[in-house]
Amino acid sequence: MKIAKYYWDLNEKALRETGNIFKHPAHPKFRARLVTFLSRCDRPKELFSLITREDFINVWPEARAYWLKISRDSTFRDWWETIYEQIVREQKAKNISPKGTPALAYLKIGKTIKETRIEKGLSQNELALRVGMKQPDISRIEEGRKNITIETLSRLCKVLEIKRIELK
Repeated sequence: MKIAKYYWDLNEKALRETGNIFKHPAHPKFRARLVTFLSRCDRPKELFSLITREDFINVWPEARAYWLKISRDSTFRDWWETIYEQIVREQKAKNISPKGTPALAYLKIGKTIKETRIEKGLSQNELALRVGMKQPDISRIEEGRKNITIETLSRLCKVLEIKRIELK
């Protein structure tokens, strides 16, 4: 499939880059390029020739959130949401549960917290007690699978004496 028909506003170099971006769902531009594609395409077969169904399921919640930020009303978004729900239902029928991929920022925050906790010789339970949380929450934060508030991040950084977390 030629993606140029969906990216008429990109030059040849950007089109090649887009092809590579679709091979790497963790790429920072993946979400934006996917939303652009989905807002111009109504053919799942063409989407799944670019990315796998599994990648779509994993990135859809994040892509949907991004799409909502840039455009509150979108018939295409609602249509793709229906496709997502249909695929999830099919997987549940096959006894396969979809698993989302944590956002890169959450992964980096979690990695920094875990590395610092280990350097300080603290267990997850000890850190949880000092911060006023439960150990399973610390585990999910370290895995990048828990959305936390700035206040919680601040408490963690204070207890662990983290001055800076690099998100790039």
